[in-house]
Amino acid sequence: MSKPRYKTTNWKQYNKALINRGSLTFWIDEETIAEWKQNKQGKRGRPRRFSDLAITTALMVKRIFSMPLRALQGFLDSVFKLA
Repeated sequence: MSKPRYKTTNWKQYNKALINRGSLTFWIDEETIAEWKQNKQGKRGRPRRFSDLAITTALMVKRIFSMPLRALQGFLDSVFKLA
């Protein structure tokens, strides 16, 4: 059987639907944003850049969306540009 073909009559609505199909709503708690960067740890050695909470959150997002590491990095960068 061949695929049914539909005639598009409302192009504005069709274009908006295509845009929304790629939309993703992602919510991050204000407390998480506040604790994202690592506070001073008071130990010797190189200071940490991100907290354990940030690393755990990023790895959960990576696992849920089956993202490669670089894609996850770009995704989180874009999320924090919006915040």
